[in-house]
Amino acid sequence: MSDKKKKYVAYVGSYTHGSSKGIQVFDVNVEEGTLTPRSEIPVSNASYVACSKNRKYLYSIEDEGVAVFSRDENGDLSRINSVNIDGMRGCFLSTDVDGKYLYVAGYHDGKVTVVHTHHDGRLGSLVDGVFHTGLGSVAERNFRPHVNCVRPTPDNKYLCAVDNGIDQVKLYSINKRTSKLELADILRCPRESGPRIIRFSKDGRFAYVIFELSNEIKVYSYDGSGKNPEFELLQTITTLTNVKSPDAVHNAASGLALSPDGSHLFCTTAGEDTISMYEVDTQTGLLTKKFSLPVSGDYPKDLVIFPDGKHVATVNQASNTVTTYTVDYEKNTLIMKGRPHKVDMPNCINIWSVPQGADDVGDKEHN
Repeated sequence: MSDKKKKYVAYVGSYTHGSSKGIQVFDVNVEEGTLTPRSEIPVSNASYVACSKNRKYLYSIEDEGVAVFSRDENGDLSRINSVNIDGMRGCFLSTDVDGKYLYVAGYHDGKVTVVHTHHDGRLGSLVDGVFHTGLGSVAERNFRPHVNCVRPTPDNKYLCAVDNGIDQVKLYSINKRTSKLELADILRCPRESGPRIIRFSKDGRFAYVIFELSNEIKVYSYDGSGKNPEFELLQTITTLTNVKSPDAVHNAASGLALSPDGSHLFCTTAGEDTISMYEVDTQTGLLTKKFSLPVSGDYPKDLVIFPDGKHVATVNQASNTVTTYTVDYEKNTLIMKGRPHKVDMPNCINIWSVPQGADDVGDKEHN
């Protein structure tokens, strides 16, 4: 089935202190670059959602731990079960390349949790949980471990646990026999940089890490063919429009997304309230900044690129809105599409194709 015929659905995860109930479901018009609200699924503080590799199941953070829902041919959700992660509420989810495990990042308690997933969609037992230790560098900052993102390397050899609190990316191998995490290496980042999210290029040769405190993106080469994972820093590039602004200290680089063809990288910077776009040299992995433009919304926490690569949507936490834009790659501009959608305290957004059979493995990078 061609991409144009595929049906796509957007899910916006939100905090539920206000009027939001949890996960907002939107129909996606890929060609028009628009979202149409459809339904809302009750989940307590659904701050992050992730999809299974076969696109049949949706996972969500909730106060009690992690919940899983089945997705039908329209992308509608039906709760299957939930598990307690034996810790504080998580903030990020990902699945391994084989779809055997669900990984949970714990911002509040600095914990990485591994949950077994069953073929029928049910979440199973907790197979491991590792608490990060260590201190950040200054007293003014909340310097306890804060795991902000967990993502496997594309070769499925390692799990990257991005720790915003101690300025490290811990690299774990998974012992397939015991299903336990084993620390393989540590990618140490500059002090006070605040690494937030890691993403990999389509071919798996490059890693992009966005830094919340230094408002930068760092480009690394990745090689997992040896005994230990090897990351080499290739480039550091700012997300800001004005690095020397006295207000720069209040900015927080937040969302990070690659276009489906891997040719462009996008990020949002909250505080400055901008979207930045970078052209990716797919041979070298290096970035060339094309624009940093203001968004129509306050504190853009996350963003998603539409499957055609021609549109982008941001969730703006402080203005309680979701906004869509058309990307003009020739003129390096953004054009807002329609009026913003009201969503109370939105925190994440993702777009996935609906399940279309047992062999549908979906769109890899949008995990």
